[in-house]
Amino acid sequence: MTDAQTLAARVAPAPTPLTPLATAARRNGAAATAERLLAVRDWLSAGLNDLGRALATTGRDEADLAWRAARHLLGQPGKRIRPLGVVLAARIGGRGFDGPVRDAALAAELAHAATLLHDDVIDLGTERRGAPASRVLYGNAASVLGGDHLLLEVLRRLEGLPRALTTSMVSTIARMVHAEALQLERRRRFDPDPAVYLEVVEGKTAALFEWSLAAGGRLAGLDEARVATLGRSGLALGMTFQLVDDLLDLTGDPAETGKDRCADVREGKLTWPLLVAAERDPEVALRLRAVAAAEREPTPDEAAALVEAIRATGAIDATRREAERHAERAHRALDPLPPGPGRRAMHTLIDAALDRRK
Repeated sequence: MTDAQTLAARVAPAPTPLTPLATAARRNGAAATAERLLAVRDWLSAGLNDLGRALATTGRDEADLAWRAARHLLGQPGKRIRPLGVVLAARIGGRGFDGPVRDAALAAELAHAATLLHDDVIDLGTERRGAPASRVLYGNAASVLGGDHLLLEVLRRLEGLPRALTTSMVSTIARMVHAEALQLERRRRFDPDPAVYLEVVEGKTAALFEWSLAAGGRLAGLDEARVATLGRSGLALGMTFQLVDDLLDLTGDPAETGKDRCADVREGKLTWPLLVAAERDPEVALRLRAVAAAEREPTPDEAAALVEAIRATGAIDATRREAERHAERAHRALDPLPPGPGRRAMHTLIDAALDRRK
């Protein structure tokens, strides 16, 4: 067994989806959200177990190094919010967890995982979900090809489902690629532009949430107006998710997030708290530009001092309020949809995205 395989074999299997979210919510003081998440987990237990087994058995070609790189990532504990969005949106429309819903949910998670494999190569990431990144264990080329494998598997999973799901997924992937290219173009230079930030986030993150909720509604046979309503809720949920990610880059515990602290700052990426801080304090803007352009990474003390300077502008609190605003939009978008356990569970998922710490 190679060193890479030995390291990969040590990684524990992923826990049941929703359990990590519930644990994080409880640690963040959101005990009520945690209990609701556990109730949703128990309600969907059979479907979630089926989804977990399907993810675990994706790409079983042991001779293919690229598949091994992809499976390493799939084996790590993820939040699975996107596939849960598919499942819960279908429940809102009265459809249970059957084969087509499972395949659409898998497509959502595999598309997300593909972007993570590619992102870690682009960003030279060393850790993902608390474990060594696939590129560290298997190399950059295998990680890129592993992501390509997963994108092809997305299209295979959508075969036989309504054509609109495949067409919209292709459009979603195109938006994700465009957004990543736009972000890459501005790498290592902090250039605060709210319009660019929104374009990147809607493409890289929110678009797949939008697809997930709309796909579940479409599979349930909801009319196009209600499908569009679900899509709007998903878009707002995706914005909420990214804004919390922006906060966690500055304030999160790497032991919980599984990511290096201030990674976005070091790479000059646009995040909402950095945009706010730069607008409110020109000195902070200059420091952010200097860090992004520097050849060396800031020391832990330098990073901590910069975070405190950002916090002093009120940008952390402002970003939290912005995340809450998008979460409220996601909640309100569900109002025209049929009431019941599916809609209540979707509200819980939105709250969990806002209350998480990882």
